[in-house]
Amino acid sequence: MPRGTNQKFKLYRLAQILLDQTDDEHYMTMPEILEALEKYEITADRKSIYQDLKDLEMLGIEVEGEPVGKGYHYHVVSRYFELPELKLLVDAIQSSKFVTEKKTNELIRKLERLVSRYEAISLQRQVYVSGRIKTMNESIYYTVDTIHSAISENRKIRFQYYQWNVKKEMVLRREGAYYHISPWGLSWDDENYYLVGYDSEAGQIRHYRVDKMLHIRMTDDPREGKEHFRKLDMAEYAKKSFGMFGGKEQDVKLLVDNSLAGVMIDRFGKSVMMIPADENSFTVCVRVLVSSQFLGWIFSLGEKVKILGPEEVALQMKKEGERLLKQYGRLT
Repeated sequence: MPRGTNQKFKLYRLAQILLDQTDDEHYMTMPEILEALEKYEITADRKSIYQDLKDLEMLGIEVEGEPVGKGYHYHVVSRYFELPELKLLVDAIQSSKFVTEKKTNELIRKLERLVSRYEAISLQRQVYVSGRIKTMNESIYYTVDTIHSAISENRKIRFQYYQWNVKKEMVLRREGAYYHISPWGLSWDDENYYLVGYDSEAGQIRHYRVDKMLHIRMTDDPREGKEHFRKLDMAEYAKKSFGMFGGKEQDVKLLVDNSLAGVMIDRFGKSVMMIPADENSFTVCVRVLVSSQFLGWIFSLGEKVKILGPEEVALQMKKEGERLLKQYGRLT
């Protein structure tokens, strides 16, 4: 290819070179810039480069020249993301169970393009999270996108739903029959995405783990269940649920040891009313979906939490305790 035929790409290549090879710690001299352009068979002189640098600034790429000896050292001084911000994003991606291993690597490679080749090395980090198991459903990102589109267009979706069996095989529920659901929101709980939707057939609000949904499609049918979601605060709804398992919604009064004040705030928010009961404990009244998962959470807090009411919830707790005692009593 004759020299100079790539001149029309000069500004683009100059930006590419400076973004890739310079940062706050790494610079290029004018001869190095000209030499780098030569590799793309682009000719230039100092005067034209000075004008190009001004044009790059107009495009949002600020390049600073610092006098060193008889020449100047040039480097990019502003980017869309600061390096610490990108490190934070990389850590979040690596530690997320929701993002597959393959997609994790793809996303990090894309983020590396936003910094110089030298800073990209520092993004190749490894965050270790105890017990971390990445999801294996590679289509999950497109599933989420379809759900958002259906919500935006007020349409129902259909999908198949699977579970694992003891042979570690994916088995479709309902013998592979499609679920037809009106999507109303997405909730994040215990590091998993959940679809919150209305099941017209059951006449109930239902939750579905997004990574267990397969072959999702948006239908032509309009959504149903608006009356159930009109006054629903999705954040409050998620707070009431434990592990996104349903149950009867009730106001439950708890007697809590003072040492667990932080646990209550973490779970129910700073707005939770904590009324002193005595010097060592306080009471809270929280609205929750009473389920086996909620009772399990209470169990996990041991003798420092007691259900005061309603009586039917306290009775459920008592029966669960008796069941556990019966199940494990034989081990002694």
